[in-house]
Amino acid sequence: MKATKVEEKIFLTIMICSTVFVLSCLILILATVIWRGLPALNLSMLLQTPKGGFYLGKEGGILNAIMGSLFLAGGATALAMAISLPIALFLHFYAKRSWHGGVVRLALDVLWGIPSIVYGAFAFILMLWLGLRASLLGGIIALTFLELPIMTRGMDEAINMVHPLLKESSYSLGATRLETALKIVVRQAIPGLLTSSLLAFGRGIGDAASVLFTAGFTDHLPTSLFKPAASLPLAIFFQLSTPFPAVQNRAYASALILTGIVLGLSIMSRRIAGRLTEHVIR
Repeated sequence: MKATKVEEKIFLTIMICSTVFVLSCLILILATVIWRGLPALNLSMLLQTPKGGFYLGKEGGILNAIMGSLFLAGGATALAMAISLPIALFLHFYAKRSWHGGVVRLALDVLWGIPSIVYGAFAFILMLWLGLRASLLGGIIALTFLELPIMTRGMDEAINMVHPLLKESSYSLGATRLETALKIVVRQAIPGLLTSSLLAFGRGIGDAASVLFTAGFTDHLPTSLFKPAASLPLAIFFQLSTPFPAVQNRAYASALILTGIVLGLSIMSRRIAGRLTEHVIR
């Protein structure tokens, strides 16, 4: 009995220390970004595009990177969602007890761990084959490959959490597997599906390697799928690479804006998911 209590206290201490370590890292990162970036943050950064000499410390803003990141990650998330949901439903309803499902899940897990630069290189080769140049469309394609395994595995787990009695009740009333999937399971799994989409969006909007050669960079707002688009991660990288302290502080301000976008979307999605959870049967 004493050995059991000692073991429990050891693991409890490890869990508490791990939690404190993770929270400390988060607080340290946020404090650094706020401390360095907040003084350099102003309306011109949010409402203006870079002007001549912006990366030398002159006037301008990063509106091009903000809009470019939203278009890139938003387009990729929408495209990945259109592909991921059918895959997740297929895995759950049509390949759950077959070896095909296990192979697909293993492939998705492997794809999840592949570095983002590999996705960028693959998308770049695909763009050359299609005759595309660095553009908003190219960046969306690269980020779609990046987000696809994350979103699919998340949706697969969300669908698995739906109570099996709901599906059996639907079958007993004469519904087909497709009707059960779309009308029962998807509705019950909406909070988890939104969480998966947000997780993938956060990974996409914060990635730089996959869009470096596929989306390119420009000081102008994105106006076409076939023209280059800026992104916040690359804007942060370019500003940190300069030897001017004022521009480096702007990089931290850009990081603060990126963090605020992800945080705002997280809060909004949690509120939406909370309202939808009221109709979820446990």
